[in-house]
Amino acid sequence: MTASTSASTPTTPTGKVRTRFAPSPTGYLHLGGARTALFSWAFARHFGGTFVLRIEDTDLERSTPEAVQAIIDGMQWLGLEHDEGPFYQMRRMDRYREVIAQMLKDGTAYHCYSSPEEVEAMRERMRAAGDKPRYDGTWRPEGGKTLPPVPADRKPVVRFKNPLDGDVSWDDVVKGNITISNKEMDDLVIARPDGTPTYNFCVVVDDWDMQITHVIRGDDHVNNTPRQINILKALGASLPLYGHVPMILGADGEKLSKRHGAVSVMDYPAQGYLPEAMLNYLARLGWSHGDEEVFSMAQFCEWFNLDHLSKSPAQFNPEKLAWINNHYIKLADNERLATMVKPLMEQDGADFNGAPDLAKVIGLLKERAHTVNEIGVAAMLFYRKPTPDAALLTQHFTDAVKPALADFAQRCATVEWNKESLAPMIKEVLAAHTLKMPQFAMPLRLMVTGQLQTPAIDAVLELFGREAVIARLQPYLV
Repeated sequence: MTASTSASTPTTPTGKVRTRFAPSPTGYLHLGGARTALFSWAFARHFGGTFVLRIEDTDLERSTPEAVQAIIDGMQWLGLEHDEGPFYQMRRMDRYREVIAQMLKDGTAYHCYSSPEEVEAMRERMRAAGDKPRYDGTWRPEGGKTLPPVPADRKPVVRFKNPLDGDVSWDDVVKGNITISNKEMDDLVIARPDGTPTYNFCVVVDDWDMQITHVIRGDDHVNNTPRQINILKALGASLPLYGHVPMILGADGEKLSKRHGAVSVMDYPAQGYLPEAMLNYLARLGWSHGDEEVFSMAQFCEWFNLDHLSKSPAQFNPEKLAWINNHYIKLADNERLATMVKPLMEQDGADFNGAPDLAKVIGLLKERAHTVNEIGVAAMLFYRKPTPDAALLTQHFTDAVKPALADFAQRCATVEWNKESLAPMIKEVLAAHTLKMPQFAMPLRLMVTGQLQTPAIDAVLELFGREAVIARLQPYLV
């Protein structure tokens, strides 16, 4: 295989754009697949085209209904809505058999009766001779060739009659021109002995029938592309434009895997990430628009084409994702965040009866939160009975500060209850008792919240409310 980085086929289409995302349901929707779906979706949206969802479920041993649902759930969470589908390959078997029958009739495919053991023996002989291991064409019909007798007890596979000479060449919209000699490819099995079609064949028929114009996928599919192009040509079908996106690597430069943390898309909502943050982050893994780091999906679709896809692998950076998530958390509606946070807090024993409004609490806490889950943890101080550490109370609730706290509690009964009034009132108490803020605020925080560290004390007191603050101080002031 040879590839050049010369200018590839122009990526501005002249006709109706039709892209597809075609995952195999053998596991969860991983980050690489989600990015492929995002790029395909955005390209269709940019040109007012059609985005097709296709489930390639012909691997009966590994495909599961749970994996199908995980893919659909991931797409829904991200908001990558498809225009057509989902189409399932297992429901298109009659169509594949129809095309195979026509290819057998046309002579572009043939029955092969070589057993798996015989094919492996062929390959072993070629390895021993220093040649590339391949099927040797025993059952390939050629003019003047006599085929072996058909075994009576053996069902054949169907093989595609790959061209013997010449090259397959295409202008990859990411990698540039790629050329592969037909001599490097043997005759691909397109149907198993039981008649079930194989992956590469189903993909070709689907892309043909669904009139896919642009195939954007991971570069682990590069070796499949010449086979698929040859089959499309044999069928007299038009070729889509192909773009193979480099893989996503972990921060250590290795292929992204479970050891790098969450790699399933649906791990991320459980960890407190917002879909808009994930979309924004994935968009920047292998694509750029100047120096823009943060943008809406409307902006992304407006900007996106295939010209600025990187030829180099992208590196997944959890810290960058957390930074982007913080950005979107700060922009998010507090009521929306409250609906996400409340179930988590209830699991931790939060008591919302008579407690501050959760949306208002989130408004106070979200500025520094990198995940929604962090907000939930921080918010618990408002929704559980404070249990200050006895040693910390002894350390901070000194004889010097007791009169000041009593004075503060008395003033609480009459002060206007908002942080704009509480802040100067606290300063008055500090001045009256010649204390510094840490001396006063630390025991006050312990008594009211059970914690030494909280957001600004005046904002915290405002949210707790007058009655709750006085009630929490009372046991210490008797």
